[in-house]
Amino acid sequence: DEILNISLNYNTNNYSRTDFIANQSGSNSLQQLLYYSNEKFLLESSEILLTPLRDINKYVLKLNTLDQASDPILIYIYVAHLKSSQGSSNEDLRLEMVNEFTDDLENLDSNSFVLFAGDFNLYSSEEPAYQEILDASNAIVMVDPINTPGAWHNNEDFQDIHTQSTRLGSGPNGGASGGLDDRFDFITISENIITNQNIKYVPESYKALGNNANCFNLNISDETYTGEYSQTLRNQLYSMSDHLPVIMKLETTKEFVLNNQDFSFVEDLKIYNTLVSDNLTLIIQNSLPNRASIHIFNMLGQKVKTITTNNNNTIKIDTSDLESGLYFLISDELNGIQKFLKI
Repeated sequence: DEILNISLNYNTNNYSRTDFIANQSGSNSLQQLLYYSNEKFLLESSEILLTPLRDINKYVLKLNTLDQASDPILIYIYVAHLKSSQGSSNEDLRLEMVNEFTDDLENLDSNSFVLFAGDFNLYSSEEPAYQEILDASNAIVMVDPINTPGAWHNNEDFQDIHTQSTRLGSGPNGGASGGLDDRFDFITISENIITNQNIKYVPESYKALGNNANCFNLNISDETYTGEYSQTLRNQLYSMSDHLPVIMKLETTKEFVLNNQDFSFVEDLKIYNTLVSDNLTLIIQNSLPNRASIHIFNMLGQKVKTITTNNNNTIKIDTSDLESGLYFLISDELNGIQKFLKI
């Protein structure tokens, strides 16, 4: 609740969490939970898969799109915390837990979009559990988005993808020690997410948040090793957890319901070229006030540009600074929206 109310919903109310379900697979109290943007997703279901050690949580989210009734897009999200520590017996337990996940894939439609994520406690890509996740004979083929096989543990060659531990010593607040030298945390995705336009992985967006790729076997907050991620962020991550978050971006060509806007298409504002690279041309059909504002929103509902007109019938907008994707035009003086695709 503190993560939800103090962090995610700071000055907003856009995030929700699933119900907490205590571990049913044994006495271990470690457990997973899912937080999600309630503007972009609707929670369809939540259940658990029993394993020899800890539950695997299975959540189904539906994209909150305009055509969700006729063409719903579902994402099946499995979250696991596999057995820790080295040794063959622990590797066997990790494999047993993963088998529960891959067995459950047989219950899904073969075209389903799937994420399997969590603290996998894997030391190398040769581990049986990792090989089972990516086994091409599974009912749904899974892939590692960054495809970086090797012996990850205590290996400086993989320092840019290490996620644990954020600290050299446990200190008064606890946490695993030893410095940043393991790739324990993963997001794996179904193979169809690489190419499908309904849900598509954004290349090179998979990262260990806070890892500047120069902090091998050190505290993530070490002031010497600067880079993309700021000192403030790394200090906060150090205080938050002994693992770093793994992040990635997914995109869709579907149209989200943005703040319950009326998505009727109006004739007052006409787009001359709906497929653009550097410039977008707008044609104003009706007379506007001397000054009118036209806003461009991306698929995340973020305002990325505002153009002020001066009673012009034809308006040219520079779109060279926008990333590729679908955008929406909304005017303060006109009802409804229009859309264009930046390539």
